[in-house]
Amino acid sequence: MKFNQWTLGLAALGVVSLASAAKAEEKMTPVQAALSSTTISGYVDTSAQWNIGDHTQGAGQNGFGNLPPYTFGGSSKADGFNLNVVQLTIAKPLDESEWAAGYRADLWFGADANGLSTQLGSEEVAIRQAYVALRVPFGNGLDVKVGTFDTIVGYETLESGNNPNYSRSLGFGIEPTTHTGVLGTYRFSDTFSASLGLANTYGPNISERPKTGINGTNDDEAEECKTILANVALTAPDSWGWAAGSSLYLGYILGYDNAYPNNPTAATIPTGDNVAHYYAGATLALPVTGLKVGAAFDYRDIDSGSIWVAGVYASFQATEKLGFHARGEYGTAENAPGSGLEDINNWELTGTIQYDLWENVISRLEIRYDNSPDGDVYGRNSDEQSATMVAANFIYKF
Repeated sequence: MKFNQWTLGLAALGVVSLASAAKAEEKMTPVQAALSSTTISGYVDTSAQWNIGDHTQGAGQNGFGNLPPYTFGGSSKADGFNLNVVQLTIAKPLDESEWAAGYRADLWFGADANGLSTQLGSEEVAIRQAYVALRVPFGNGLDVKVGTFDTIVGYETLESGNNPNYSRSLGFGIEPTTHTGVLGTYRFSDTFSASLGLANTYGPNISERPKTGINGTNDDEAEECKTILANVALTAPDSWGWAAGSSLYLGYILGYDNAYPNNPTAATIPTGDNVAHYYAGATLALPVTGLKVGAAFDYRDIDSGSIWVAGVYASFQATEKLGFHARGEYGTAENAPGSGLEDINNWELTGTIQYDLWENVISRLEIRYDNSPDGDVYGRNSDEQSATMVAANFIYKF
């Protein structure tokens, strides 16, 4: 029988005997057994940011000017030091048994928690994910999540350290962040998997119900107004040589978003809008060791209009510690209130150098340039077409 280090230490001091410890472990309650396989992990995400020019003076929220509409950015982070987020993850992953069960809870603390719209009575405390994980012994095994979980679309994730760049893309900004519902994932083979699920709404608020009634109240239609989630993922096998590991991902979400008013000029409470979101993303490994390229396309069709963003990515891992990452995007919106891209064209270029000098620490330097050629939307008085940001980002993973 194997013992943990704490038990072995007490035995070495004569406090307990290994025989008594063995009996105690044999009598372990179900709760103790579950806790013994629970893991605690997370990260601390910090940054220093400089927005070049007069974008951070004059009109705007808190005395700041108009900045590009990417998620977890904005005036609250301009020209200063930031605690972006602290994530604490408590989880019991699924094991290999047929009827495996587990759970995961991701808690966010800090400024970025406000961007999740799933606050716990505070703008800087939020639940990112909290779900029960189950496996049903159907075929190769059907894995199910029940609760609140990350969205199924997007090239980038909510965890900044898992993305090639520090700042989020324009495409990320028009995608949902989380859903509350049920999601099943089935892996047909090592190269093909698919997911299908149902959620309350398109938006991220935990346990939110669609506002389909008069003046934004719930009525009998709410029980039929659920959000459909679906995706497929293809991965190139090892037999493809240098292209092995390349992937193609297709996602689709159809639902109701309370955040988009179908009549923004009405005096009554807006009742939301139907949303169909189409996503396609691909990553291609190249013959050059350490070099990968990727592409992503988001199209969001709303009753009143549409939004789309196309992006390309390139990453080169020069050494074990040194990496270079680049991103370019173009996006536009038509009659899409609240999107941040209202009826104008936007494009952005981002370059990131990452050098992980310290153990468990991601350290990177980034420069980002945004441009809106069709209108003066940035600056102190919305009188500039472009905006430039320089940032340093440090993330400790534990």
